[in-house]
Amino acid sequence: MHPDHPDTQQPTETRPVRRTIDPASAERRIGRHRAPEPARRGPVRSAPARVAVATGVTCCLGLLGVIGAREPGQRHEPVQEALADRAAAAAEQRASRDFERAAPPVAVPVTPIPAASPSPTPTKKKTPKKPVRPKHPRPVAGLDQRQMDNAKAIVDAGLAMKMPRRALVVAVATAMQESNLYNLASDVLPESFDYPHQGSGSDHDSIGLFQQRPSSGWGTVAEIMRPAYAARAFFTALKEVPGWTEMSLTAAAQAVQVSAFPDAYAQHEDRATTVVAALV
Repeated sequence: MHPDHPDTQQPTETRPVRRTIDPASAERRIGRHRAPEPARRGPVRSAPARVAVATGVTCCLGLLGVIGAREPGQRHEPVQEALADRAAAAAEQRASRDFERAAPPVAVPVTPIPAASPSPTPTKKKTPKKPVRPKHPRPVAGLDQRQMDNAKAIVDAGLAMKMPRRALVVAVATAMQESNLYNLASDVLPESFDYPHQGSGSDHDSIGLFQQRPSSGWGTVAEIMRPAYAARAFFTALKEVPGWTEMSLTAAAQAVQVSAFPDAYAQHEDRATTVVAALV
């Protein structure tokens, strides 16, 4: 067609192009620039957010459990079982972290490991000890404690010298007659009062349990005033008497003492025997 043809020269009617404009995009348009779009939120990653979500889920589950319990016609056993399992798991976690748990009600028996027994050491046989006589024996035969102590000194001296029991009875009976078993000083010998004594006599210079005289060679005043020495002096003189073991008590005592009253010793034999029996 020729360009000058009337049909070709008619102005073309321009129709406005309609564009569908999103209202939201129109609101974001400012002038020739667009407003920045808000950042899109991704999945919840922070710890507080997780805690909040878990708390909300737990509350929802608890609410469902409550609703299920209040509605008798409906059954929510799966939800209740899930809550029970969650509570049991929490209780086990608390128990595993408890440092003050009590001991189990039944103790588990523990078999002890036997220790190695040491080799037996040889034991020494203990020799039986001899009975020790008391220092102050109980008085017998009507004696007081001082008299009994003096009788013990006589018996101990005789036992140390290996004297037989008969000699012990003779010595005790002799001391009973001579001094009544008291360690006596002498009024005639003032020196005798310088030593321990239990009374005094006045028969010349006779002193001590056996009334032995220093002037006759029995010993010094200090020696005779000691009961143990006086007893040893008596036993020494008795051993020198020939056949004294076959003599009567009076004859044996008189052979040593040479007393003016030789028959006086026999009256003390029974008491002296009782005293020696209590001390040996």
